[in-house]
Amino acid sequence: MMSKIVVVGANHAGTAALNTILDNFKGNEVTAFDSNSNISFLGCGMALWIGKQISGPEGLFYSNKEKLENKGARIFMETPVESIDYENKVVHAKGEDGTEYHESYDKLILATGSVPIVPNIEGIHLKNVQLVKLYQNAEEVIEKLKDETVKEVVVVGAGYIGVELAEAFVRCGKEVTLVDCAETCLSGYYDKDFTDIMRENLKKHGVKVAFEETVQRIEGKEKVEKVITDKSEYKADMVIMAIGFKPNTALGNSKLALFKNGAFLVDKHQETSVKGVYAVGDCATVYDNSIQEVNYIALASNAVRSGIVAGNNSCGKELESGGVQGSNGISIWGVNMLSTGLTLAKAEKLGLNAAAVDYEDYQKPGFMEENNHKVKIKIVYDKKSRVVLGAQMTSEYDISMGLHMFSLAIQEKVTIDKLKLVDLFFLPHFNQPYSYIALAAQQA
Repeated sequence: MMSKIVVVGANHAGTAALNTILDNFKGNEVTAFDSNSNISFLGCGMALWIGKQISGPEGLFYSNKEKLENKGARIFMETPVESIDYENKVVHAKGEDGTEYHESYDKLILATGSVPIVPNIEGIHLKNVQLVKLYQNAEEVIEKLKDETVKEVVVVGAGYIGVELAEAFVRCGKEVTLVDCAETCLSGYYDKDFTDIMRENLKKHGVKVAFEETVQRIEGKEKVEKVITDKSEYKADMVIMAIGFKPNTALGNSKLALFKNGAFLVDKHQETSVKGVYAVGDCATVYDNSIQEVNYIALASNAVRSGIVAGNNSCGKELESGGVQGSNGISIWGVNMLSTGLTLAKAEKLGLNAAAVDYEDYQKPGFMEENNHKVKIKIVYDKKSRVVLGAQMTSEYDISMGLHMFSLAIQEKVTIDKLKLVDLFFLPHFNQPYSYIALAAQQA
């Protein structure tokens, strides 16, 4: 039976849902509304664009209105949805030209994403106080950086985006100060022994770190001139607010159940509390395998998977999410850091009976003298069940594939003891006869 499906939002999760429906379930009537002028912008590549590590933004898009319409969808860009009537199943939208749309649906997929958290502090609306989330935000920052009077940049927020942007601005020849109220950077993803490595990496490359400081106000006449924290003040010709995002769930209209942080609460089919209404991406919850509970983890990879799941279920093919581990990574001036699941600090905060093993060794045998870097690894596990809860890795070597194994281990509840003699092949070009993964596991 064919359905009339409406998708609200067409970035990663929305695009994944649209492609899933259009490629695999022909004959459905598919309509999408998006408030932006572009589709599928890879925000994780913004810092590379700003820092001139890539030639331009063209490769940061993998879909567009024309591609989706050629597959049979109706796509309305720059047409924000103003309200949704969940009882009568009608989406109400309005284009920039004033045209109103009242689109009925059988199934609805909400992919409304997240919005930046903007603190209500003095000076937040001064010129050159910037957000960096959308393509247009990055474009505006790049244009303003051409002004030679913009010499000092303060980045507020030392999560992934803040750290990546700090590197990008240094690469543009700017003096950079990175401010965060936490005691270090990336504290949501790594334990202190790992965050210390990134902290020193930032300082080594000229980033001034101002941690355990809270921004109280921003000063300037028309344009920003200074950032005032509870402990100091910093000159600024540009300020980047990167303190985080919150789920964009205003269209829930109190009809849809929400998670404690305001995200749409969904099941493993991505279905909300209203039958036939699905929510995907940053506006929705995920099932977190590392804690065996519903959680909120906003990552592009999670968004794409949730879009695929919702696309299938909206068309009648039952598909259940396998859950996520929050696998992620960052690469700053050649220092690669990866994590999945729980840090030891998070596990202890949750009251789990957790322990961790640390190990450091060269990736390859000692006789491999060229391009042989050390790898540092930490595996977090439950003391009683021995099940792996999380892992962190860092190296100048590309060790990203190794983290995938730990992600699967968490999902499948593998014990750390299983890793001691796991079949990992040996060739001097790639690794040592006895892997650092197995050696780390043996310490448990």
